[in-house]
Amino acid sequence: MYIGATHSRIMRVPYVPEDVPVQNQTESDILARIVERRGSHGLLPLDRALLHSVFIADGWNTFLGSIRTKTSLHSILSELLICRVAVLNKASFEWDHHAPLLVEAGFPSDALHVLKLDTFEKLDSPDLQGEQLLSASQLAALAYADQMTLSVQVGDDVFEKLKQHYNTREIVEITATVSAYNCVSRFLVALDVDERAGKTDAGK
Repeated sequence: MYIGATHSRIMRVPYVPEDVPVQNQTESDILARIVERRGSHGLLPLDRALLHSVFIADGWNTFLGSIRTKTSLHSILSELLICRVAVLNKASFEWDHHAPLLVEAGFPSDALHVLKLDTFEKLDSPDLQGEQLLSASQLAALAYADQMTLSVQVGDDVFEKLKQHYNTREIVEITATVSAYNCVSRFLVALDVDERAGKTDAGK
């Protein structure tokens, strides 16, 4: 699968230093919150891009922290949606970070290929249910994610199918998750964060 139109091999803006410079206590507190959320992994290349604008990095950290840890969605569903967005937007960095989390949540690693299918029409296929790769509820959510990502506007038929499987809170959280990771992937690919935008391995 082709990943992006750029051939740059360095990020388009410089990373902030690993020892992030801060100007005051407010910025120090923001950095501490970001480091705390990342835990033992430390700052990601994404963080070192965002931290050029400390308050943007702070808002990003709070918003994505809520998307990742404060919804009612099962972690498999959340990671399915995130990984699907990564494939559609050719965001290899996003895929590399979240595909292992999807497997860790309990999704079989040998079924990851299903997320590489081209369109929601193929995702919404009886064959996939027959192979038990995805449940009907997961298929409905992925079809919704596809239309949100590829078309922005969502057809009534796709939304009605989503409503058959999820309550209002879950629909809001699914919508927010897909929206958030469309934002993430577009930032990653536009700036070539981690020098991945020209690579061809998202979803492989």
